[in-house]
Amino acid sequence: MQGELLTAVTGIIGLVAGVVIGVLAGALFRTGATSRQTPTPERRAGSTLPPGIAEVLSALPSSAVVLDSADRVLRASSAARAFGIVRGEELVISELLALARQVRRDGVIRETDIEVAVRKFGPDATSFAVRVAPLGGTGLVLVLAEDQTEHRRLEAVRRDFVANISHELKTPVGALSLLAETVQDASDDPEAVRRFTERMQTEASRLTAVIQDLITLSRIQGAEPMAEPTRVELGPVVEEALDSVRMPADAKGIELVGSGAEGVTVLGDEGLLGTALRNLVANAVAYSPKNTRVAVSVGVTRSSVDISVADQGIGIPQQDLERIFERFYRVDAARSRATGGTGLGLAIVKHIMTHHRGEVTVWSKEGSGSTFTLRLPRPESRGPEAARNTDRQEAAQ
Repeated sequence: MQGELLTAVTGIIGLVAGVVIGVLAGALFRTGATSRQTPTPERRAGSTLPPGIAEVLSALPSSAVVLDSADRVLRASSAARAFGIVRGEELVISELLALARQVRRDGVIRETDIEVAVRKFGPDATSFAVRVAPLGGTGLVLVLAEDQTEHRRLEAVRRDFVANISHELKTPVGALSLLAETVQDASDDPEAVRRFTERMQTEASRLTAVIQDLITLSRIQGAEPMAEPTRVELGPVVEEALDSVRMPADAKGIELVGSGAEGVTVLGDEGLLGTALRNLVANAVAYSPKNTRVAVSVGVTRSSVDISVADQGIGIPQQDLERIFERFYRVDAARSRATGGTGLGLAIVKHIMTHHRGEVTVWSKEGSGSTFTLRLPRPESRGPEAARNTDRQEAAQ
């Protein structure tokens, strides 16, 4: 009996000991696990990206930057580094850094516009629309910067177009209305009537020119390259363009010279090529001083036929060269209107070249004149067999 009692007591003691050991082991395990899961002060401050954020940022088209609680860059897209927004682990735009700190403090999303000088892409500043937001309660801040440079340029073009087309149409229409009233009041003065009707004809011609240029531009703008161009002899095209400005050139003592066009052909539309060349020659004469020279020359390279129009005129400022092919853009508005131009000539030239799979380039220096060059693909002129060989080579490539 005593043995059985002793055995029972021993079992109870063993059970209690096992329970105590189990409890202690569990406590130790939980303590260890807790110590492993407790973040260090650096991690508590927010220095790692939450799961999935990196994948989302890599899919964004905008320049993206994530800052930790110490303003260090945790992640930056390649665009953000290319634009000079981020260098190493630093956000170098002080305005953005200050904005990120404000967002971290109060959690309010903020938006702004900034300009960044990007040496890699040229001397001009790049405009960004910026949005700064907190990433939950982690202490991280997300900075998104979207390049708005091209959008703003197109907006400027649109505003200029609306303003200029309104002016170009309003001026001759208003002049015609005033002249009609004047003619009516001077109906008993034949000389005055003759003088005012001549002015009316001038304004009507100006209005017609604007409308015709708009029609031409709308017809060729956005058109696909010609599927079946015809062979065009450049000699007659150059001669006709020079003849079209001979009277105003003679009035200013400007010498007109053409060279290199005989026997040279291109593939295209003769009427459109003539329009492009006439526009360039007319501009050259209009913006050249008296007793100077305007030369049209044709050169042939292995891949292209180049038609150059060179003058000794006033030249074009460097800052205007990139915009002169925009519709109605004028370097000197007062001088341009005095010459009678519509402001659409160079835009028409650009689209005609696109229509011909070519391009128009310009070199100019203020006080030294300008040279505009129409560059067209060189046609195959060695017969059907050579053309077939060329087709086979292009297909192989």
